[in-house]
Amino acid sequence: MHKHKLEISLSKLMTKLLRHTPEDFGLTLDPEDGSCTLQQLLKVIQTQSQWEWVTAKDIREVVANSDKQRFEISGDRIKARYGHSHDKVQYSPGTPPQLLYHGTNTQALPSILQEGLRPMNRQYVHLSEGTHFASMAGRRRGALVMLSVDTRKAEQAGVVFYYAGNEVWLADSVPASCCAAHFNQDPEENG
Repeated sequence: MHKHKLEISLSKLMTKLLRHTPEDFGLTLDPEDGSCTLQQLLKVIQTQSQWEWVTAKDIREVVANSDKQRFEISGDRIKARYGHSHDKVQYSPGTPPQLLYHGTNTQALPSILQEGLRPMNRQYVHLSEGTHFASMAGRRRGALVMLSVDTRKAEQAGVVFYYAGNEVWLADSVPASCCAAHFNQDPEENG
């Protein structure tokens, strides 16, 4: 298998282990930050027959090459930065830039404009400082609609923002009154 495809497959397995079903593989994550040691993760990965050859270096390469910076290594520990399905990972509240972005699609837009941004099957609503990550997320499910979120207005409405690293911000939900839709244009260019 091509090295890039192997990396993508390993990244998907790491996502499953660090974000969604660690208990299915006998992996225990720290309840505070959702991390485990690199060695624990490596040991669990190597128990999967097609992944016996994986080394810590391979894991580090997946972390370094992840287009969305999904994982973070700190010392001898590794964690998923966001998107956990299990126990809610805690983040420190922060003050985001005036505007954050969320990519969505034309099918989801009517309910967002009525009910606001909700985490759906995730723990948090994911927002980004720039349109790059937001557009990648939005394009996955159909015609892209870029939403800009007025964070000051949202904070006045009681929304707390959490910084997850790599320009990604999280919120429990965002009221519709704080969101503006942009069609076929880059809201960053419009100011």
